[in-house]
Amino acid sequence: MPLDRAAGLAETARLLAAGEVSSRALVEAALARIEATQGTLNAFRVVRAEAALAEAGAADRDLADGVRKPLLGVPVAVKDDMDVAGEPTAFGCPGAFPAVAEDGEAVRRLRAAGAVIVGKTNTCELGQWPFTEGPAFGDTRNPWDTGRTPGGSSGGSAAAVAAGIVPAALGSDGAGSVRIPAAWTHLVGIKPQRGRISTWPHGESFQGITVNGTLARTVADAALLLDAAAGNHPRDPHRPPALDVSAAVGRDPGRLRIALSLNPPFTAVPARLDPEVRARVVELAGLLAASGHHVEEADPPYGQIGLTFVPRATAGIAERVRGTPEPALLDRRTHAAARLGRLLGGPPLRIARRAEALLHRRIGAFFDTYDVVLAPTTAAPPLRIGALRDLGGLATDRAMIAACPYAWPWNVLGWPGVNVPAGFVSGGLPVGAQLLGPAHSEPLLVSLAARLEEESRWFEHRPPDHTPAPRPAAP
Repeated sequence: MPLDRAAGLAETARLLAAGEVSSRALVEAALARIEATQGTLNAFRVVRAEAALAEAGAADRDLADGVRKPLLGVPVAVKDDMDVAGEPTAFGCPGAFPAVAEDGEAVRRLRAAGAVIVGKTNTCELGQWPFTEGPAFGDTRNPWDTGRTPGGSSGGSAAAVAAGIVPAALGSDGAGSVRIPAAWTHLVGIKPQRGRISTWPHGESFQGITVNGTLARTVADAALLLDAAAGNHPRDPHRPPALDVSAAVGRDPGRLRIALSLNPPFTAVPARLDPEVRARVVELAGLLAASGHHVEEADPPYGQIGLTFVPRATAGIAERVRGTPEPALLDRRTHAAARLGRLLGGPPLRIARRAEALLHRRIGAFFDTYDVVLAPTTAAPPLRIGALRDLGGLATDRAMIAACPYAWPWNVLGWPGVNVPAGFVSGGLPVGAQLLGPAHSEPLLVSLAARLEEESRWFEHRPPDHTPAPRPAAP
């Protein structure tokens, strides 16, 4: 197989099991792509070259002995908010972070499935913003247009997958942080049910609003990585029933009632849907209607759901700031959010947590009428690099809400959502749409996304190759 860009996750696993390629060759190619693109895309914070090659060698020996695991020998990446034994977990922050002793539960499960972790991808400071930039690591750039951000906070994972450095990667989603970069890099991004993929050693990440999810070029690959990473630590507080999400990829979802929701949920500042983004989402709705689904405009009864998000998000930031080795180095906006989190961490936080059950009942009743919500993932195309870098806290919040007002309510609810590519707008910039469902609806969403993929074949479109051409040999 050609090793200039990564093949898909499932195809790579098949080729390895068939003996058509070695894990060492794949890992060497991934490491070469990382090295070649760091100067342009800057997707990785940690590169595990020596360790990954050793793990690839062990995988090749297992393959030769007839061992079979879902991802045996396949190189993947994880976001740098996940613990990988022997590596620091800086989570986008500056400072001298110590190496951790143990894998986090999601990483442990990936390894148990046979995957080789080639590195840890860049994320903005404590995952707060829809861009992946910071003084600790520089700017991570979008493979479709290196003057634009790939989004955030899982921007490094998205850039690595979109550029073909690895076939798939784990990210985390606290307010759209898997779905937003997936939308802005033309990927499938699955935000699963809370607890589906463990966030241990944090039983609840950011007071339960953040979950781990997957990014890949196809629905099948995103589902395969989800199944490989899914499961719980014995001390996890959220333990949803096990699902075989990959089995839903080829399943007929049936004729569905789909609510096209174009109005932003409750926001404290105005948010306007870009007309080109709107057009792409409406086209996707038309494709669903042409496939036999009943599609009509309707918005979930969000109410003032934002009032329950802010205490949980800022209290989570305050908790994470306390765990950084050099807090004085953190962004002034991080300190402001942490101060607010400490103020809201008492009764307001308890009230916000209790409100979730009411929201489940009210918004859950919407799914008596509709099976799935289709909504824009973002209100705008990818932002320019540096657009939010020098803003103050309030100005950053306003700009962030204006660009990305659609994703975060499903983090409050803890329910699944899937970003699917919705096409391109002016300048060839990718945008996406979300398929949103009630609790434990990953199989339905994945089944529907896979049918859309059959129609759209979005995986056939890839960004420019950012690896330099090999130099000719000297005569």
